[in-house]
Amino acid sequence: MKPWWVWASWISPLTYGQRAISVNEFAAERWQKLQMSAVGNITVGNNVLHQHSLPPEDYWYWIGLGVLVLFTVFFNLVVTAALAYLRPLSQPQARSYTTTLLVTALKRAQTINPVDPSEEGSDNQLSKKTKAAEGHDERTKQTGMILPFQPLTMTFSKVNYFVDMPKEMRKPGSMEKRLQLLSNVSGVFTPGVLTALVGESGAGKTTLMDVLAGRKTGGLIEGEIKISGHPKEQRSFARISGYVEQNDIHSPQVTVEESLWFSSSLRLPKEVSKGQRKEFVEEVMRLVELDSLRQALVGVPGNTGLSTEQRKRLTIAVELVANPSIIFMDEPTSGLDARAAAIVMRTVRNTVDTGRTVVCTIHQPSIDIFEAFDDLLLMKRGGKVIYGGKLGVHSKHLVDYFQGIEGIPPIVDGHNPATWMLEVTAASVEERLGVDFAQLYAKSEQYREVEESIEQLSIPPEGSKPLTFPTTFARNSWSQFLICLKKQNIVYWRSPQYNAVRLMFTVIAALILGSQFWDIGSKRDTTQALFTVMGALYSACIFLGVSNASSVQPIVSIERTVFYREKAAGLYSPLAYAAAQGIVELPYIFAQTILYSCITYYMINFERSAGKFFLYALFMFLTFTYFTFYGMITVGLTSAEHFASIVSSAAYSLWNLFSGFLIPKNSIPIWWRWFYYLCPISWTLQGIISSQLGNLESMITGPGFELTIKEYLKSNFDYGPEKVGISVAALIAFCFVFFATFAVSLKVLNFQKR
Repeated sequence: MKPWWVWASWISPLTYGQRAISVNEFAAERWQKLQMSAVGNITVGNNVLHQHSLPPEDYWYWIGLGVLVLFTVFFNLVVTAALAYLRPLSQPQARSYTTTLLVTALKRAQTINPVDPSEEGSDNQLSKKTKAAEGHDERTKQTGMILPFQPLTMTFSKVNYFVDMPKEMRKPGSMEKRLQLLSNVSGVFTPGVLTALVGESGAGKTTLMDVLAGRKTGGLIEGEIKISGHPKEQRSFARISGYVEQNDIHSPQVTVEESLWFSSSLRLPKEVSKGQRKEFVEEVMRLVELDSLRQALVGVPGNTGLSTEQRKRLTIAVELVANPSIIFMDEPTSGLDARAAAIVMRTVRNTVDTGRTVVCTIHQPSIDIFEAFDDLLLMKRGGKVIYGGKLGVHSKHLVDYFQGIEGIPPIVDGHNPATWMLEVTAASVEERLGVDFAQLYAKSEQYREVEESIEQLSIPPEGSKPLTFPTTFARNSWSQFLICLKKQNIVYWRSPQYNAVRLMFTVIAALILGSQFWDIGSKRDTTQALFTVMGALYSACIFLGVSNASSVQPIVSIERTVFYREKAAGLYSPLAYAAAQGIVELPYIFAQTILYSCITYYMINFERSAGKFFLYALFMFLTFTYFTFYGMITVGLTSAEHFASIVSSAAYSLWNLFSGFLIPKNSIPIWWRWFYYLCPISWTLQGIISSQLGNLESMITGPGFELTIKEYLKSNFDYGPEKVGISVAALIAFCFVFFATFAVSLKVLNFQKR
């Protein structure tokens, strides 16, 4: 060890652990046979300890044990103090991206946005648009959007939905294997009409919306769903529908305008020109009142970027730029205060006024929000409908219907109709009155009116044809890849906390490694010196690879959540996305390789040969690449990031054990030798040692032999210059296999079950 790094050895807990466990082993009786060595007539155990510069005294076992206990206590005290006194970094919200990335170093380059004008005077804006203030016919209709769309009606009749019965819910002796979540649900959603799906928790609001939108990943669906009279075909329906999820999931590093550009580029038909697409994005931003926030970074919820209400409007806008005819919104006002909810509902109302069909699930809405809706589908537990149809001014139709049921108390003046409706239809009221509201509705005039509407609108207009598209996606695979790659480039460039830090860590790691193995590359006259050179090459291979695999996991995990939403929306093929996710890493890995190779190669002082330097850099690049792709694999194959880190850590231990350095290939038990060939580090080690040392004819001496380095490596490790080519081919194959596995995992696996 170089003298300038001796201090680091004394503050490393592994130093004391190694000394304690080595003394404990080699002081045992089986190692006490005397042996002549360079230091005299000593025991075999002491000779082994001496060769590895380890102390032979027994007290080092107790010193090591005690120091490890002290380290454990110290680390726990540090964690306790950090939790007690450190606070998470807080940053103001609504920030925009600027070009001052280098100035801000490792922070996101952001400046504060101007005040969002949509928040000014929002308290009373919504009520001015409700039917209570003015009639439906007097609303301003914004139907003059630059891109035309086809208004579509959705009808559904006798829809049932079943899932496998959870074991915990099965009654003893019961043979029932399915649980029914929707029961004979029927209704109509028409253009230019805002429909609310309302019910208590567990009534099946979101379940019904997922079934109608085709978002369910499991279960059995029964019933008839038609679009303008034609049977719904999911592949085509995904092209003309939008789904605003309750959770606002977006890439944190892109701006509002870039988010809309990405969605429109992939979802609008290729016949739409670039100019039209840009103008349409501008129009949508004005419609949802985000034009003043166009340069704001989306950011991380609750930390940086947009506020909760602004993120919700962005989620709506991302779906609107696809120019859909039907839009589903899952609780768009959930988690918002009254002011923010009013702003979001104004956006929803603006969307309806373009002539689109809009359906929202709402949980306990305020009176202003509730009266912004035109139609209502009210459900109770068990997925049964207890009211469907028009609300009327001041919810008159709804109130008249329920007040017509004997035993229902009349609504108090000024009381919220939504709150009253949920109160008088509660399960306790049903039990008290001895009625089933679902059965009452099925026998009512209101139900017959809905059924008549369904019957009329289920007949296709004369001359109309079912919705069909020649391809699954709006853009071809190559265009999908290029657009995804452009977005990933933006995401990575604006992630200095990932890329700038890893490049900085690359330099630091290279300097540490180079200074630790300073100038040992040319010292190869003894087996001890040769093993030190091989150790330098071994350390150079894995020192940074493990860091790459670990650091890429959070990035892939965050983007995978966005991927699930975009995949469900039909933006692109999983393979196009995976290709972009993998290729965007290569320039940064190349930069790491150049920095790392230049520093370590010349500090360690390997042979000054252009060919050998190229091979050294090539093996570094391939090693960093497969480690990075392996980190991506672990995220793709597991349900959570922390699980991925556990799986990858286990693999690193096995790779180290079977790499051929700690235990040479010929010494590995025959029943485990197959794993040597499946271990990518073994091919890296074979290739890099063969390329740097495998052709050397200089002599090396050891106990009882004198061979050339080339002969020694061949006889003991099966390394040689002929192994370089096959090692490069094997590492390229590992890179492709790991990348292909990641792509297939995205295509086949979905850990977001609905």
